Amino acid sequence: MARNVVSPPLGQGTRNSWKRMLPERAIAVGLFLSTFLSILITVGIVAVLLFEAITFFGDVSFFEFITGTRWTPLFSSKQFGVLALVAGTTLTAVLAMVVALPLGLLSAIYLSEYSPDVVRRVVKPILEILAGIPTVVYGYFALLFVTPILRGISEDIAVFNALSASIVMGVMI
Repeated sequence: MARNVVSPPLGQGTRNSWKRMLPERAIAVGLFLSTFLSILITVGIVAVLLFEAITFFGDVSFFEFITGTRWTPLFSSKQFGVLALVAGTTLTAVLAMVVALPLGLLSAIYLSEYSPDVVRRVVKPILEILAGIPTVVYGYFALLFVTPILRGISEDIAVFNALSASIVMGVMI
């Protein structure tokens, strides 16, 4: 069975369609401009980083940067060795995992398998709130609360140490 389709005369029916398409086109243009601006900002950041890195490595050799063990950019004899920073970061991360793995695994097993519903209903929201705390706050907590406790245990622990950072990072993870 054939259907007769009658199209409107040329010029009619399109008068109101541009009004319907205007918001969609405005949104498409806005999204395109947002995308273009994001890409432009990203390219700008990469360009600035490359320019500054080229300038930096014009003064400091790459080998010295990678293998140097001192980072003293503000001293009179400037040294830019990143090896000690990478080693400290690795140490802190490994110690944090040593704390986080048993603590997280055991608390998850306890909460899911052994804890009463009352405990689970109280502890689970507390853990979710702790997950939302910024890392800087945890660092401040490590510096002002955990470090004095560790220094009370041993006088040899410095104010800025990897142990208190590792303990707090392990709890944070």
